[in-house]
Amino acid sequence: MTSPPHPSRQERERLSLVVDSYHRLTGRQLVDPGQSDLWEACWSAPRVIVAHGTQVDPIFFYGNQLALSCFELSFAAFTRLPSRYSAEPLARKERDALLARVHQRGFIDDYAGVRISASGQRFRIENAVVWNLLDEHGQLHGQAATFEHWQPVLDS
Repeated sequence: MTSPPHPSRQERERLSLVVDSYHRLTGRQLVDPGQSDLWEACWSAPRVIVAHGTQVDPIFFYGNQLALSCFELSFAAFTRLPSRYSAEPLARKERDALLARVHQRGFIDDYAGVRISASGQRFRIENAVVWNLLDEHGQLHGQAATFEHWQPVLDS
């Protein structure tokens, strides 16, 4: 088990926005609200949690322990990765359409698609929730995703 990185104040605030936006938009809890350390709760959650900012080519700013395992990257490397590189080149149009749908609706909870790890391993995610990161004033700060179900894609 990888130890969580020591978060800065800004990283804690951004993660709080991830969790708060999820609850505000879906009515569901992303992690157990009874846990005292939100950073640790998200880091060790039994689901992948990722988030990226609003740059022209959005860069991940968070990935929990399961995300890093799936994508085969360290936290430092993952948080420098443009999120488009989480999909294969041919799947990027599909990913762009998904993000546009989320931008319009606030969240979706039916996404399925293939992602790719740093070593080229492909895996299919199912029933992913993707949502906008909106603060209490409705300002967009990025998008996030979570999923509990994934499986390797075996080449035929």
